[in-house]
Amino acid sequence: MLEGDIGLEGLPPKEAPAAEAAGAVDGEGAPPGGPGAQAAAMRVNEKYSTLPAADRSVHIINICAIEDIGYLPSEGTLLNSLSVDPDAECKYGLYFRDGTRKADYVLVYHHKRASGSRTLARRVQHSDAGLAARSARQDRPLPGKAGPVGAGEPEPPLDYHEDDKRFRREEYEGNLAEAGLELERDEDTKIHGVGFVKIHAPWNVLCREAEFLKLKMPTKKLYHINETRGLLKKINSVLQKITDPIQPKVAEHRPQTTKRLSYPFSREKQHLFDLSDKDSFFDSKTRSTIVYEILKRTTCTKAKYSMGQGEGRKKDSALLSKRRKCGKYGITSLLANGVYSAAYPLHDGDYEGENVEFNDRKLLYEEWASYGVFYKYQPIDLVRKYFGEKIGLYFAWLGVYTQMLIPASVVGIIVFLYGWATVDENIPSMEMCDQRHNITMCPLCDKTCSYWKMSSACATARASHLFDNPATVFFSVFMALWAATFMEHWKRKQMRLNYRWDLTGFEEEEEAVKDHPRAEYEARVLEKSLRKESKNKEKRRHLPEEPTNKWRQRVKTAMAGVKLTDKVKLTWKDRFPAYFTNLVSIIFMIAVTFAIVLGVIIYRISTAAALAMNSSPSVRSNIRVTVTATAVIINLVVIILLDEVYGCIARWLTKIEVPKTEKSFEERLIFKAFLLKFVNSYTPIFYVAFFKGRFVGRPGDYVYIFRSFRMEECAPGGCLMELCIQLSIIMLGKQLIQNNLFEIGIPKMKKFIRYLRLKHQSPSDHDEYVKKKQRYEVDYTLEPFAGLTPEYMEMIIQFGFVTLFVASFPLAPLFALLNNIIEIRLDAKKFITELRRPVAVRAKDIGIWYNILRGVGKLAVIINAFVISFTSDFIPRLVYLYMYSENGTMHGFVNHTLSSFNVSDFQNGTAPNDPLDLGYEVQICRYKDYREPPWSEHKYDISKDFWAVLAARLAFVIVFQNLVMFMSDFVDWVIPDIPKDISQQMHKEKVLMVELFMREEQGKQQLLDTWMEKDRKKAEPFNNHSPTPPAPPDSPDFPGGAL
Repeated sequence: MLEGDIGLEGLPPKEAPAAEAAGAVDGEGAPPGGPGAQAAAMRVNEKYSTLPAADRSVHIINICAIEDIGYLPSEGTLLNSLSVDPDAECKYGLYFRDGTRKADYVLVYHHKRASGSRTLARRVQHSDAGLAARSARQDRPLPGKAGPVGAGEPEPPLDYHEDDKRFRREEYEGNLAEAGLELERDEDTKIHGVGFVKIHAPWNVLCREAEFLKLKMPTKKLYHINETRGLLKKINSVLQKITDPIQPKVAEHRPQTTKRLSYPFSREKQHLFDLSDKDSFFDSKTRSTIVYEILKRTTCTKAKYSMGQGEGRKKDSALLSKRRKCGKYGITSLLANGVYSAAYPLHDGDYEGENVEFNDRKLLYEEWASYGVFYKYQPIDLVRKYFGEKIGLYFAWLGVYTQMLIPASVVGIIVFLYGWATVDENIPSMEMCDQRHNITMCPLCDKTCSYWKMSSACATARASHLFDNPATVFFSVFMALWAATFMEHWKRKQMRLNYRWDLTGFEEEEEAVKDHPRAEYEARVLEKSLRKESKNKEKRRHLPEEPTNKWRQRVKTAMAGVKLTDKVKLTWKDRFPAYFTNLVSIIFMIAVTFAIVLGVIIYRISTAAALAMNSSPSVRSNIRVTVTATAVIINLVVIILLDEVYGCIARWLTKIEVPKTEKSFEERLIFKAFLLKFVNSYTPIFYVAFFKGRFVGRPGDYVYIFRSFRMEECAPGGCLMELCIQLSIIMLGKQLIQNNLFEIGIPKMKKFIRYLRLKHQSPSDHDEYVKKKQRYEVDYTLEPFAGLTPEYMEMIIQFGFVTLFVASFPLAPLFALLNNIIEIRLDAKKFITELRRPVAVRAKDIGIWYNILRGVGKLAVIINAFVISFTSDFIPRLVYLYMYSENGTMHGFVNHTLSSFNVSDFQNGTAPNDPLDLGYEVQICRYKDYREPPWSEHKYDISKDFWAVLAARLAFVIVFQNLVMFMSDFVDWVIPDIPKDISQQMHKEKVLMVELFMREEQGKQQLLDTWMEKDRKKAEPFNNHSPTPPAPPDSPDFPGGAL
C-alpha cells in the first residue's frame, strides 16, 4: 500500500465500518459538497476500471481493501478495457483527472516502493472525505508494525526516517487542504520512486489571497492613454513604420491607446472588476504565485505519532528535532530537509512538435527564444506575463543595455579607424621604426639577454597607435557620459514598465516581504531556543514537579517549534564565528588571486629569459608577443576556474551567516560574489595597467623578486598595447567560454548523460520512457531555476570591461554588443526549454544591481583617468610638445623619453654573456626613463623632466575626473527619472479612481435615498388613518408632566 492511498489495510475490524462511513459516496456519511463533487472525489479512475458504467461508483477504499486481500485483477486486464486516453482529457498533467481544474503547482517527493511488479495506479484526490479517512489512518500504528502487509509477504524492514517524512507530508498536505487548496496525488509515474502532488487553487482561495497580497487587477473602467501631438506624433508614426519589421508578432507588444484602470483586488468590490471569464481573470503566473505564498506560510509542526520501543525510542529525539525544523514557513524547510524534493509551477505546455496546442510558452519560443529572431525586439510584456516581473525586468534591462551599446560601438569603431588612418602620420612610431636612428637598447634580462635595436619593436609601436591616440581621450569622456545616460535611460524605462505592469504602489508589499524569515534562520533560532530551554530544565531539575506540570511540559514540547522562537533572535554574538570566517576567507581568497598573478609574472620573466637563449632569430624577435599571449591564456583559464570556485564559496559563506530574510541573503551573496569575481577578473589587468614597468629600477640597480627574477619592463611604446591584448583575450575568452559554451554545452552534456542512462535501462523501461509523459514529469526532468544572480553577474563583469579600461580597448563595446545579441536568445532559450518554470516574483526595480552599476560607472571615470595619464604616452607627449619641442612638433620625442647608461656600470654577473651580439661593441645603451646621464654630476638620479611629467599626469587626473563627474551629474540632473507622459498618466489614474469611487458612493446614496423615500411613502397612509396616541406622562403635553 503506497503512502498517499486512502484505504483500509492494517485497520482493525472494528474501525473498518467507521472509515467506510467517513468516506462513503452516498448516504448520511457522505462529505459536504454535493453528490457530484463526492463522486468525483472518491470514484475509481475510469482508466483502470473493468466494471460497467452503472457499477463504477466504487469507493477507492474498497479497491484498496481488495488489493490487500489479494484479489486485484492483473494490470493487463485493466488496461485492455481502456477506450479513451484519460491523460489527453487532463491535457497530460496540466489539469486534474477531472479535466476541469488546472494544476497550479506541483510538489515532488521520493518514496520507496514495495518489491515486485508495479501495482494499480493511485491517483488520489484529497477531498473532505479523503481528509477524514487520512486522519483516521494517522492514529493507527506505523506501516510494518501492525501486521503483515500482504498474504505470504515478509514484513518489510522499518525505516523511521521515511516514515517521519511521510507523516510530515500528510500533515502538511492536510493543512494545505484546510487552507482551501485542492490536492491530487500521483505515484504511478514513469519516473521510478517519485510521487507528485498536484495543487489547484479554487476561485474563493484566489480571491482571498489576491486581496491579502494587494494584487492590482484590471477593472472594467477603460481610459484613453494620452497620445503625442504635432511633430512628435508624426515622428513616432514614421518610427513605428520603420521598426515594424523588427517588432515581435505578439499581441502584448503592440502599442496600446487604451488601458484598464487597475485597483488592488477586494472581495467587497468585485463588481468593479471584469469577472465575465473567471478562468482567465487570474493568469497562470498569478495563480502559481498565490499558491506559493500559501505553501510558504503553511505550518508543519505537530508531533504526529510517538515512537515505539527499542530502536524507535533511540531515534525519538532526532525525529522530533527534524519535525520541528519545519518552522513557520513550511515548504522551504520541507525542501531543505528532503521531505519534498522539488516544488514548481508547470509550464503551459510543449513548445515544439506536431499537433501542439498553442500556448504562451510556444509563442515565446518562436518569437523570443529562437536565434532566427535575433534582430527583433523582445516581447517583454509577454515575458513578464509568463515569468513574472523580476525576470521581465532582467530581460528588459539586458535589452536596454544591448540597445545602448550600439552608439558606443559605432563611436569605438570610429576611434579605432581614426588610429588606423593616422598610424603612418604618427611621428614617434616613425622614429622608432627608422633604421637610421640606430638606437641601442639595454638588455631586457640579466646575462642571457643581449643588447637590441629599438627598430625591432616597430610593429608594437605602430599597433600601439591604434589604441593610444588623442581620440581615445575623447572616447573615455564619451563612455563616462554614456554610462550616466544609460543609467538614466534605464530608470525612465523602468518607470514606464512599472506603469504598464501596475507596480506603482508596490512599497507596502516589499516591506512585508522584507520581514519574511528564511527557513534556515527559523531552524537556527529554534536550535537556540531548544538549547535555552534545556538549560532552564537543568536549573529546575532539583525542584519537585507536580503531575500536572508534566502534562504542561509535554504540551510545551509539542508546540516548541512554534512558540519557542517568538522572542528569540540571532545576535551578533551568535553570528560572530560566521563573520570572522567570512573575513578570513575573503582575505585568503583575495591573497590567492594575488599569488596567482605573481606566479604568472614569474612565468613571464622566466619564459622570456629562456626564449632569449634560443638560437632561432625569429623566436628571439617575438619573445614579447609569445610571453604576453601565453601568460594571458593562463590568466584566462585561472579566472574561469576561480570564478566557479568563488561562486560556490560565496554562497557557502552567506549560508553560514544565516541572514534573516531572502532579500538580505541575496544582497549579501551578491556582494561577496561580486567582490571576489571582480578581484579575480580584473587583478591581471590592473597589474599590466598600473604596476608593470613602474618598479623595475634601472640598469645596474634593478629590482628583483625573491632575489632571482628581475621585474619585467614595458615595451618602448608603453604598456598600453599589452593592456589591450590582455583585456581583449580575457573579455572575449570569458564571453565565449564561460557565458556561451558553458551555457550551451553543460545542458547538452546533461541531456547526453540522461540518454546514456536510458540506453542501459531494460527494454521495458525504455518503452515506458518513450511513452508520452505527464507535464509535471517532463518539467521535473528540467533543471531547477537557480536565480538571476549568475545572469546579472556576467553582465556586470562585462559592463566593467566595457567601461573601466575602455581607453585601452575602444572595440570593447562592439564585442559586448555581439555577445549580448547571442546572450539574450541564449538565456531566453534556457528559460523556455532547459529550466523549470520559476515562481513569478513581483519587483519594481533590479535591486542592488543598480547600485553596483552606478559604482562601476563612477569607478570607470577614475580608472580611465589613470590609464590615460599613467599607462599611455598621452601626457608625456603633451609635455614634450609644449615644453621641450624646438619646432612645435613631435620630432625628438622618443629620444627625449630615453635615458643613457654606461655598460661599465653593470653589477657583477648581470652583464650580457654575448656583448658583441649586434656585431659591434656597445659602450652606451638606452632605457626608458627620465634619469640623469652617466656623465652628469648626479648620474642616474631622477631628472627634472620626470617631476614635470608627473605633475602634469596628476593634474590631468584631477581635472579629468572632476570634469567628467560634473558632466555625468549634469546629465543625471537634466534627464528626469520619470517621463512626463508617465507622470501625467499616473496622475490621471488617481483622478479617475477618485471619480470612480465618488460615483459609486453617490450611486449608493441615491439608492439609499430611493429606498427611504419608498418606505416613507408606504408609511404615510398608515399614519393618516391611525389615531393619535396619548402623550406619555413625562412629555410637556401631559398635565403635570415635564416642567
